Amino acid sequence: MRRPFVTYIAVAVIVALLTVFLGLQYSWLEKASAAEREKMHRRVEQDTKRFAEDFNKEVQAAFFNFQAEPAALESGDASGLAERFDYWKQNTEFPGLIKEIDYVSNSPGKPVLRFDPENRTFVQNGDDPKLTSIIEKIRGEKRAPSILENDLALAVPIRGSEKMVETVVIRRETDLSEKPVMELPPPVGSVIVMLDEKVLKDSLVPNLAARYFQPNEFSVAINDRAGEIVYKNADIAESPDAAAPLFDLTPDNMIFFSNRNMLPRKTAHNGSVIYDQRIESRTFTAKADESEGGADETFKIEMKEGGGQRRTAVISATSGSSPWTLNVQHVAGSIDKYIDQERTKSFLIGLGIYVLLVGAILAIVISAMRSRAYAQRQIDFVSSVSHEFRTPLAVIYSAGENLADGVAKDSSQVSRYGDLIKGEGKKLSGMVEQILEFAGARSGRKKYNFGETDMAEVVRSALAECRPQIDKAGFEIETDISKQLPAVKADAESLVTAIKNLIQNAVKYSNGSRKIMVAAVNGGGSIRLTVEDQGIGIAASEQKQIFEPFYRSKDVVDAQIHGSGLGLSMVKEIAEAHGGAVTVSSELGKGSKFTIEIPVAR
Repeated sequence: MRRPFVTYIAVAVIVALLTVFLGLQYSWLEKASAAEREKMHRRVEQDTKRFAEDFNKEVQAAFFNFQAEPAALESGDASGLAERFDYWKQNTEFPGLIKEIDYVSNSPGKPVLRFDPENRTFVQNGDDPKLTSIIEKIRGEKRAPSILENDLALAVPIRGSEKMVETVVIRRETDLSEKPVMELPPPVGSVIVMLDEKVLKDSLVPNLAARYFQPNEFSVAINDRAGEIVYKNADIAESPDAAAPLFDLTPDNMIFFSNRNMLPRKTAHNGSVIYDQRIESRTFTAKADESEGGADETFKIEMKEGGGQRRTAVISATSGSSPWTLNVQHVAGSIDKYIDQERTKSFLIGLGIYVLLVGAILAIVISAMRSRAYAQRQIDFVSSVSHEFRTPLAVIYSAGENLADGVAKDSSQVSRYGDLIKGEGKKLSGMVEQILEFAGARSGRKKYNFGETDMAEVVRSALAECRPQIDKAGFEIETDISKQLPAVKADAESLVTAIKNLIQNAVKYSNGSRKIMVAAVNGGGSIRLTVEDQGIGIAASEQKQIFEPFYRSKDVVDAQIHGSGLGLSMVKEIAEAHGGAVTVSSELGKGSKFTIEIPVAR
């Protein structure tokens, strides 16, 4: 059969194109993954920054909003503080964030005043261990901290006006080895703003987390200065995708406090606060003594334009690490890991499609080649059967013609012609029966009559039907039929046909030796019917193909041994119809051994 080189070339070209497409897909995935990674990093950094800004704005509002006039606080007048509290409460998203407000004066003998929001007055605060601890921390340091994160409290210093800053110099020079010294007026007291831990952790933080991050996409955690977990909605590894400082009291890095929504309206019109004014240069710094710990510092800058009224901006400078740090990480472990997983997943999907397409193409080609080979076998079968039919038909035709022409006149000669016609007719009948059996089995119309069957009798019947052919060829038959074989539920006629096919093949494919062994033994749960010869044998590469319909070995065809290629296919069909199987063990030049295993009836 001519090899279809065109088909092979076409398949190779298609597979090569698919491979190129797979390579292009991988390259595209690499670029797309890099772009998506950068996009996600930017987005999570922006969302983390906005989260921190919103959080810090709430804290800054609670801190800067209560920078009341020192004289009023010292005199116990809570009206200004009440006005600021009311306005703060109206404009904040979390009105329960402030739990308590106290004023602690630095003047000896003055009591601690607690702000009563209902009566809008100050009342003397009793013994409060937590507040006492906060006051000790504030008074125990030269530069009192603005944030006491462990106590969730803000210490707002209230400074007097004895000393004023007449001039603020903003230098654009890069050499800041000699930093300007800014002397600040000493605080007359502090407003202690207590934050509600429950509102902070159960409302503010979860609300912001839900606003900026999908819970099934990013995990959020907040750590304090010591690294302890303050809040988390999932576990986060040591290297987050983004981080931002919380409790940062520096509004936008040295921007004048100018959000009019965080200041009382009445105070907003007195011209004493600068609105929407920003220092253009971000290199504005104030001298801080690093030897004293670099603590947080809050101070006021008063500015004068022309001969007009002074205007004030309140600035908080934070040095050192942030009290709290917001950490955000992708639920996959990191954005890089997530992108790698998605890229791998997409590539595997593409690879799966590639394998599927290539597999489908190869399957189609193999199926087409098998169909082509099968069609060729059918053609060879028709040719072989036609040749098989032609020989006996020619003999029958010649014998009949001789009888009709009176060539054979005596009775012995007529009898001899009759036996010849009978033998050839029987041969034709056998071939027709075999073809019909095969057609019935392949179409599914073959009906088997299963019943209790004596396998020893089946073997004897097959040998009896093959006896004329065996005797004519001069073969010696050895049998090994076990006594008391168990009953088998089988179609006796079909099994006889299968054994006959094996015996006839042993006779047909002999190799000089005229010995055949036929056995029926109990194989433990099944009966093994064996036909063994010493014929030409079967090559190992062909032993799986010999049970396919119409298949005949090339050596057999070249040797012009007649046959249809249906016998062993029929044996396999019959064995499988009985729930068994047929196997072969063969070696070229030494013979073959076929075994049919039929399960024992239970």
